[in-house]
Amino acid sequence: MAQLNITLNLEELTEAVMNSDMNAMMKSLAVTVFNAYMEVERDRYIKAENYERTSERKDQRNGYYERDLMLNIGSINLKVPRTRSGEFKTDVFNSYQRMDKAFVLGMIEMVIMGVSTRKVTKIVEQLCGENVSKSFVSDIMQELDPQIEAFKQRSLSHSKFRYLYVDAMYIKVREDNRVVSKAVYIAQGVNDINKREIVGFMVSEEETEAAWSRFFLDLRSRGLQTPTMVISDAHAGLKKAIRKVFVGTIWQRYTFHFIRNIIDVMPKKNSKEERKILRKILQAPTQQHARELKQAYESQLKDNPKYTEALKILDNGFEDAIQYMLEPEAFHVSLRTTNSVERLNREIRRRDRVIGIYPNIASAERLIGSILIDFHENWENNARTFLQV
Repeated sequence: MAQLNITLNLEELTEAVMNSDMNAMMKSLAVTVFNAYMEVERDRYIKAENYERTSERKDQRNGYYERDLMLNIGSINLKVPRTRSGEFKTDVFNSYQRMDKAFVLGMIEMVIMGVSTRKVTKIVEQLCGENVSKSFVSDIMQELDPQIEAFKQRSLSHSKFRYLYVDAMYIKVREDNRVVSKAVYIAQGVNDINKREIVGFMVSEEETEAAWSRFFLDLRSRGLQTPTMVISDAHAGLKKAIRKVFVGTIWQRYTFHFIRNIIDVMPKKNSKEERKILRKILQAPTQQHARELKQAYESQLKDNPKYTEALKILDNGFEDAIQYMLEPEAFHVSLRTTNSVERLNREIRRRDRVIGIYPNIASAERLIGSILIDFHENWENNARTFLQV
């Protein structure tokens, strides 16, 4: 079978890269790929590779002729293979436009990786050798919209999501010629086979009970059943929305955030042991053990005014922070920590910093949705489960 053998002109490529001549580099690559492709075409037409003896051979090689091909990156000179009969015809000059589709997909890939519209426009200009409008780049980006919308609207009835992690982060978006803050709501579920899924996301106004309720109701309308437990921070509006939409669901407060809130009001010096014991309390294997440790902790510190506020915060949020202990012990470390959620946030923020200010909500949903779909598919294809039995 004929194979595509590509021999790169490394000297030309190296010089192009070192001199930051994107146009020359792309031309050199295009020439290499097209020439190699046409060699394969001729082998297939002849039904024999170079120097191969076969009864199926239908023609003989007869050198090359040169021909220019005009691409978006400019004119390139190709070596077109010939056969003795003169009947071989390459498809390159008729079908090279298909390469433009790969170029478009490449631009989309750059957007997903966090390259801003302005930078993409600059790169397009370098590759094409001419000016392009921002609307051209926007049109390319919008090819992602059907995929994002399908992901946002997909059914959730295929599984009973026992555990649901929810969180919100903030981004900047242009709206009515102003830069405003918008919240990105993200829900991550654990399905019947203990794997994670992105069950939904939404870009909307700042966190309120109404916004969270709308987000949860959308998940319900897509088939999400009432989860056993929702894990989140202690935002007041979020807590109310959980009680309202998911009646009977247990709310588990992120222990990491809870511990940090308590430590923030502790003495900065000479409190290392107290912090260590606090973590042990909230990482106990059972609720009974945690309550016993808490009681001893309070007895030890109740007469020290430096810890009055810390003990008050601990007491007020204690029961909500130990709900995970009702679940199988093997799941505890995953249910009490924010590692999974924080990883998502970091990946979104890493790309968000490049964008800076989104031109509109659709642009934000396009980029953030692409990142979340990528995570979702990786989790789906990974044989390892999130919760280890």
